[in-house]
Amino acid sequence: MNGSAQPLLSDFLPTTKKECQLRGWEELDIILFSGDAYVDHPSFGAAVIGRTLEAAGYKVAIVPQPDWHGDFRDFKKLGRPRLFFGIAPGAMDSMVNKYTAARRLRSEDAYSPDGRHDCRPEYPTIVYTKILKQLFPDVPVVLGGIEASMRRVTHYDYWQDRLRPCILCDSGADLITYGMGEKVILAVAEALDNGLSVRDLHDIPQTVYLDSAEAIPGGIGTDDIVLHSHEECLRDKRKQAENFRHVEEQSNMMHAHRLLQAIGQRYVVVNPPYPPMTTEELDASFDLPYTRLPHPKYRGKTIPAYEMIKHSVNIHRGCFGGCAFCTISAHQGKFITCRSKENILREVRKVIQMPDFKGYLSDLGGPSANMYGMHGRNLKACERCKRPSCIHPQVCPNLNTDHSALLDVYHAVDALPGIKKSFIGSGVRYDLLLHESKDERSNQAARQYARELITHHVSGRLKVAPEHTSDRVLMLMRKPSFQLFYDFKRIFDRVCRQEGLRQQIIPYFISSHPGCQAEDMAELAVITKDLDFHLEQVQDFTPTPMTVATEMWYTGYDPYTLEPVFSAKTDREKQAQRQFFFWYKPGQRNAIERELRRIGRADLIQKLYTKAPALGDKPAILNKFNTQSFDKPEKRRNFANRKKKR
Repeated sequence: MNGSAQPLLSDFLPTTKKECQLRGWEELDIILFSGDAYVDHPSFGAAVIGRTLEAAGYKVAIVPQPDWHGDFRDFKKLGRPRLFFGIAPGAMDSMVNKYTAARRLRSEDAYSPDGRHDCRPEYPTIVYTKILKQLFPDVPVVLGGIEASMRRVTHYDYWQDRLRPCILCDSGADLITYGMGEKVILAVAEALDNGLSVRDLHDIPQTVYLDSAEAIPGGIGTDDIVLHSHEECLRDKRKQAENFRHVEEQSNMMHAHRLLQAIGQRYVVVNPPYPPMTTEELDASFDLPYTRLPHPKYRGKTIPAYEMIKHSVNIHRGCFGGCAFCTISAHQGKFITCRSKENILREVRKVIQMPDFKGYLSDLGGPSANMYGMHGRNLKACERCKRPSCIHPQVCPNLNTDHSALLDVYHAVDALPGIKKSFIGSGVRYDLLLHESKDERSNQAARQYARELITHHVSGRLKVAPEHTSDRVLMLMRKPSFQLFYDFKRIFDRVCRQEGLRQQIIPYFISSHPGCQAEDMAELAVITKDLDFHLEQVQDFTPTPMTVATEMWYTGYDPYTLEPVFSAKTDREKQAQRQFFFWYKPGQRNAIERELRRIGRADLIQKLYTKAPALGDKPAILNKFNTQSFDKPEKRRNFANRKKKR
């Protein structure tokens, strides 16, 4: 479909009986229930799964945000599917979507029309499944999406403050498909279409099921990893921490092992994931016939999440950062799969054709902005690797950190007629830019990337995520030392001066992360004040299922060392940390001074409430950027001449 043409109703996947009839369908093979509004775009999971099944020849419909009250008419309106119901609860975990870190109800749901916050229940995976099992008890229910994926074994639920078992137990569903779902959903559909019962689907990779020990194919073998049972984890938090290490390692291995966890008389069986998608497979997914628009039922309404991404393009999947508080590697995996340059350009051309496009791509990025094209040099070493991060605690010597392929994509996109500027809205890993590899070609590409990023791809403000200033806390976060932020900011400021640009760095920080004390936040306030930041992009740590930070927060142990870790848990402890973000607000000073005296750091009061030193007063840390392309003599002379003229 031409991106500038107004799509027909039949160009979307059907959402009603009438829309099915427009396609001549009397019976559906698969019906998907989505917790998000239906946006037919490759950034929205229900659309991706629906289009993937459609391309394989299945008759599939989507019921977005069904009303779970009353007579359940939304669950009955399309009848009984021939193969199965699929649950796609949303692009975000429903509880993160609905509640703040303080467990307060959010005022907006970005994935609902006009941002309404009452269009989905808590835990839609569980609510939708129970209704469908009540109405159609003999029809299989297959779970997917972030909510089920992150709850595939025993997990801590922050909003109920308790351990919960695999979500199959609470929902009554038949099967979980975890991670990115194109391959696995096709395998499930094909197996059921071939006449197999959902109870016999034990060998499909990237699925989770419940069964007795006797029914597990091959029994419990020597290659299987048997986790501590759900009941053991309830009794002993240390065992929950021990479990998590296995779960995370197997989520990020090229050749993973099967995981088993007992609950009562049954076992949760987690089959190993599929290998990462190939470039050709990922290209095919992005080439599906998306309209790239919200369904016409939302005409006249705004879906905030769509407005944010409609002029952006995602160029890869996966992230090897392994940040302790992030679920991306547990869901997408740490291995990077890149779209081809030609495939990316095809999508950019579609964006250019959109009637409201003014020439500015809002983001040309991915889970991390600058991991495109990166992989291990020796892939056999990667196949044996268990590390959850390729860049922490230091960059893996086997990692190819060459930014050349990414620069090639940027140049090709910017050369397209209709593109005035492509911005990078995704977070940039400055530790990759500052890494000194043994390959000088990679180092030169990193220097070039940094300069081009700053001069061509910043929309006035560049987002980066140091997350904290304490190296001890950053180690637990799996983030680089804050000294690297100083290095990068010097580069950023220097290039902006040389090019006459008025741009800002906008850093992100987190309070109350496991390992963080009030004193660490007080020092963060002093350091960021010295850098002349009035912080805006901040958050209080929210424990979400299946992150190492959540396991530390709940259990009190580091899962990899089993050493004790402090976490701020009470409202008073959390507020004592969060207030340091806002030291510059007049109403905060008295409380901050009281807290500094309480923790024995009254010496910081004078540093916080007196004039800040200039950034140049900070001790410089020399790196490859200080003496190479950013400090050429002609650049210094030109800048000095401009200054004299002013």
